[in-house]
Amino acid sequence: QNYLDNFWPDLKAAHELFDSILQARRERESESQENNGKEYPEHLPVEILEAGIKSGRYMQGTLNVNKHRAQLEAFVRLQGFGSKETG
Repeated sequence: QNYLDNFWPDLKAAHELFDSILQARRERESESQENNGKEYPEHLPVEILEAGIKSGRYMQGTLNVNKHRAQLEAFVRLQGFGSKETG
């Protein structure tokens, strides 16, 4: 803001862009606070997921995505299993 005010006081488009970015950042921060700091809302409550994992309905694992072919290549490494489940 200071840079724009001091060096580009007449550049209206830059000031509008800065204001837009600042507003978007504030909205994102307020949404993050509403979601307890989580970027994305949870699909299911933690209690349901934990119960599903204990009962065997759900499996817990880690998703690994190929950064070069993210649209085409990924696998899930299940906890407690040495093999890969592809999908």
